[in-house]
Amino acid sequence: MICKSVRRALARAMRHSTLIAIASCMALVITARPVHAQTYTVIHNFTGGADGAEPTTGLTIDARGNLYGTANTGGHGSCSGPGGCGTVFKLTRIGSGWIFTPIYTFQGAPDGGGPYSRVSFGPNGTLYGTTVGGGISGCPGGCGTVYNLQPPPTACVTALCPWRETVLYRFQGGSDAFYPTGDIVFDAAGAIYGTTYIGGTAGPGTVWKLTPSGGSWAESIIHNFNGGGEGGNPYGGVVFDSNGNLYGASSAGGTTGYGALWELSPSGGDWSETTLYDFQGTSDGGAPTAGLIYVGIDLYGVTQVGPNHAGTAYELTPSGDGWSFNTISGLPPGSGPFSSLVADSTGNLYGATQGGSGDYGAVFKLTPSGSGWTLTVLHRFSGSDGNTPYGSLVIDPNGNLYGTTLMGGSYNKGVVFEITP
Repeated sequence: MICKSVRRALARAMRHSTLIAIASCMALVITARPVHAQTYTVIHNFTGGADGAEPTTGLTIDARGNLYGTANTGGHGSCSGPGGCGTVFKLTRIGSGWIFTPIYTFQGAPDGGGPYSRVSFGPNGTLYGTTVGGGISGCPGGCGTVYNLQPPPTACVTALCPWRETVLYRFQGGSDAFYPTGDIVFDAAGAIYGTTYIGGTAGPGTVWKLTPSGGSWAESIIHNFNGGGEGGNPYGGVVFDSNGNLYGASSAGGTTGYGALWELSPSGGDWSETTLYDFQGTSDGGAPTAGLIYVGIDLYGVTQVGPNHAGTAYELTPSGDGWSFNTISGLPPGSGPFSSLVADSTGNLYGATQGGSGDYGAVFKLTPSGSGWTLTVLHRFSGSDGNTPYGSLVIDPNGNLYGTTLMGGSYNKGVVFEITP
């Protein structure tokens, strides 16, 4: 099927360039608190039918507390095989419960399939996202799309009215890039920015821009990664600072091959790339597939691999004309986070590890203190309640955490979960 073939292509690329085995690592001291009383609840078990299956991304929350997300497969799209092309869904809180509604089913071609990025609210209040497959057929499983979803007309009176999808752009493959992954962001003029894991003039990915133009969208590649000193295969998208600079992570490449952090600064009509840090594959970890987040003036991120068979969490702090890198904590054992951290209003950080052999993953919290950071494991997955949380978490104003798992649950198709303090 389209989505599965894209996943296999990504997996092959990531095995060869991203998931690097760190053979010689220094030990990290992890200060872990005992798990506090948390309430973990599965609020939806994916069935693989109309609701979708295998969500690889996290959730987005609106001002009313409703949740939106994507499932990588399932639905009733026209992809070959029974798995479907994926869905976009909404979870509406009703009292103490939730109502799950599929709001769009991908068809593969020409609208896209296999979303590997969260949906995001754009300046007009509607949803935007990307699919890693579908669109045109010039790449294995399709080259991917950028799409917009708008609510159904108010005349629709049933709960299952599909949202209206518009494809803003279909990636062409090759120098145009393909397989868009990670979250997208908007600038003040409404242009959209994101990353592709593969493609571009050199091959190991790009940063792209879509500019609204006369009722359509014009695509441009603002940076082609070379796979060398600046890294390659960016997975996690980009984030803006207040001056219009973009920041992100390369999951592979760099001077040592363990990945790099970088900045893109606008200069006239071009963008200038600066490498901020090269991972060394020692106590700092490596393979940062997750994007960066801002907390105050500092940037935070995580790596997939590191010492003690676990990933690491790190911060970038402005220092003079550059940035200072600091590893703030090791993470629970198992393959480290695939997606970005999230911060609450007091500066605590939250994320999820994928797990490993005999380990289904965990949700963790990092609490800043005068002497550093304290790691707390909030929940360890058992398989029946979820398995392999790929996506980023979201947090509501009451401190409740929400996320998804790729597998596990009642049908082993993944779950949506809630953790309340």
